[in-house]
Amino acid sequence: MYFIFKHRKLCIEIICFLLILLFVYAAGSKLMDYQKFRVQVGQSPVLTSIGGWITIAVPLAELAISVMLAFPRLRLPALYASFCMMVMFTTYIIIILMFSPFIPCSCGGILDQMGWTAHLFFNLGIVLLAMTGVLLFRTQKELDKPLFS
Repeated sequence: MYFIFKHRKLCIEIICFLLILLFVYAAGSKLMDYQKFRVQVGQSPVLTSIGGWITIAVPLAELAISVMLAFPRLRLPALYASFCMMVMFTTYIIIILMFSPFIPCSCGGILDQMGWTAHLFFNLGIVLLAMTGVLLFRTQKELDKPLFS
């Protein structure tokens, strides 16, 4: 834990890099096989009524968050957005696992190969990563403030 606080800026950079990698990969895999993504979202018992705009909004949001994470001035809102996005994805998985007899997977790439329980734990790890980024960034901003202003 000491290492993380001593090297806040480096840890924030690593967290942002990992989130960019994840969101660009996820958006890219959805857009590369957009038709499959559209069909899978349409099969979701939870997203049926909003599936049309979800298939466009989610990849665009993932790409927008990725771009924001790349710019230091936009990182804090991007880290909050990453946290919120991953909480929503994780909540969706929990709802599907608890209440749906049919479980379509609208994830892409390697995440498509994971089971739902593994996907849930992966998402929880990313939620913690984004939350850590927010906390480290906010702590760093507090340290950067002058003592007497």
